[in-house]
Amino acid sequence: MNAIEVSVVMPCLNEEKTVATCIKKAMNSMAEMGVSGEVVIADNGSTDGSQDIAREAGARVVDVEAKGYGAALRGGIEAARGTYVIMGDSDDSYDFTGLQPFIEKLREGYDLVMGNRFRGGIAPGAMPPLHRYLGNPVLSFIGQLLFRTPIKDFHCGLRGFSKEAYARMDVRTTGMEFASEIVVKASLHNMRIAEVPTTLQPDGRDRAPHLRSWHDGWRHLRFLLIFSPRWLFLYPGMLMGSTGLVAVLYFLVTASQRTNSFLFAMALIAIGFQSISFSVIIRQFAEHEELLPRKKNFGRLLTFLTLERGIILGTLIVALGIAGFAFATIYWGRSGFEAFPRELTQFVVVPSAFALVLGVQVILNSFVLSIVSLEHIGYRKGAS
Repeated sequence: MNAIEVSVVMPCLNEEKTVATCIKKAMNSMAEMGVSGEVVIADNGSTDGSQDIAREAGARVVDVEAKGYGAALRGGIEAARGTYVIMGDSDDSYDFTGLQPFIEKLREGYDLVMGNRFRGGIAPGAMPPLHRYLGNPVLSFIGQLLFRTPIKDFHCGLRGFSKEAYARMDVRTTGMEFASEIVVKASLHNMRIAEVPTTLQPDGRDRAPHLRSWHDGWRHLRFLLIFSPRWLFLYPGMLMGSTGLVAVLYFLVTASQRTNSFLFAMALIAIGFQSISFSVIIRQFAEHEELLPRKKNFGRLLTFLTLERGIILGTLIVALGIAGFAFATIYWGRSGFEAFPRELTQFVVVPSAFALVLGVQVILNSFVLSIVSLEHIGYRKGAS
């Protein structure tokens, strides 16, 4: 068994006022529990002497050159020697004296244990109103919706996980979205997740925090959307495509001569199809690069969506479009190329143009999907 059970990892960038306090709290908490532990300070280039202060307080300091909140934590976690890792900021806002619930849950076999500040208590002035009433609730709700995770405080910085689970997460981000990636990856890999109450106090710094509300909030939201091709591309594409299809069928059945509306409905179908195609292509790319776990049902879909089938289908659709244009030209010619009939524009020319666009989309998307699926048709990375 590992001689060190728990490693408390704290990122640090000029935290001379608070880093020693955080270290002492964490070490005292583990000592009271009889836990064999260590405190690792992942220093991200401090210039105020935080490194020496941390060493004097009994921590092990790891210098991380790559800049960013996530980069610092990744460096500290990789250097941690414990079976379990508990991470938290070194600004004295999180309660390192309350590590027991985290350690107990980790010992029970949970892969990720998140703190919940809304359940434990947020002291006055500890969290800006923008974060407390908008940022955190909204982003946490989006995370729950997209990834079906039970976590209600997505961005609590005090959290614990096993080193084995962290290795399976394959975390890659280097900025503030590192916090979201851990929760997302744990959810995608169906890991055991628990949430325990924790408190948040005003930090003890005498400078502005590194966090930039709107910039970092957008980075979190962007990450959540990128890691959910279904919600970003598939569902919107299905909505637009089905809406356009229903409208087109209505115009055809009722013979309603509303060319502009008919054209708009066709455009919705084209956009919807492209969005759905993006969801398939991006999902395959993400699985290929091991950003998302592989799904059997999606693998079966890929075996059907071959390049050859896509080319054949796209060519047939393009041929229909060309045939429609030919019919419209012949029909127009018989009238001596006089005024072009409006009904011919709506019910022949517009659908023919749409068929050309859709057919080319099918062919091009088939090639793109084939490129990102090279490994699945016999190619391997590094092959010449």
